[in-house]
Amino acid sequence: MTVDEFLTWAEGRPGRYELVDGEVFAMSPERARHGLVKYAAQTALNRAIETAGLPCHMMPDGMTVRIDAATTFEPDALVYCGPPVDLDAIEVPNPVVVVEVLSPGTRSVDSGTKLIGYFQVASLCHYLILDPVKRLLIHHRRGQGSSVETHIVSDGVLDLTPPGLQIAVADLFVRV
Repeated sequence: MTVDEFLTWAEGRPGRYELVDGEVFAMSPERARHGLVKYAAQTALNRAIETAGLPCHMMPDGMTVRIDAATTFEPDALVYCGPPVDLDAIEVPNPVVVVEVLSPGTRSVDSGTKLIGYFQVASLCHYLILDPVKRLLIHHRRGQGSSVETHIVSDGVLDLTPPGLQIAVADLFVRV
C-alpha cells in the first residue's frame, strides 16, 4: 500500500494506524503514564514556541508524517514552522521536531525503525524519545552531513536549535 492509499483507507476508520514499508500496523491503546507524559511534552513544546515568539506550531498526536512512498508515522507530538497547516490536513509535511513517548511494546521500533525513518525527512532536525519510567530524554539531533548526534539527559535545559526552542527537560515529564 502507498501512503496516499493508506491515508484514504485510514480516514474515518476507528483506531489509529501507521504504515511501514506498505504494511498497516494498528497502534495499541495507551497507558495513563504514556498519555500524561505525551501531554506534558505537548504543553512544554507549545510554551517554548510562545516564549521564543517563533512562527512555529506544535501539533499533538494524530498527525501523519510521511517518511517515504510506503511509510508514515504518527508521532506523539511534533513542531513545524511556517504558516499554519490547513485545518482539514491530516499530514504535516515539514516537521522540525518529532516526539515519541516510549511504551513497553514500542521501545525497539521507536529507537530503530522510527529513528532511521524520521531522519529521512529533510526538514527534521530533532527526534526526541521520552522514557516515562526512567524519566530520560534521548535527544537525536541532525549532525553534519548524514550523521545523527545522540544525547541522553535527565535534567537541564534542552536546546532545540533550529528552530530556537529552549525547554527544561523536567517539563517534558509528569510530576508525580
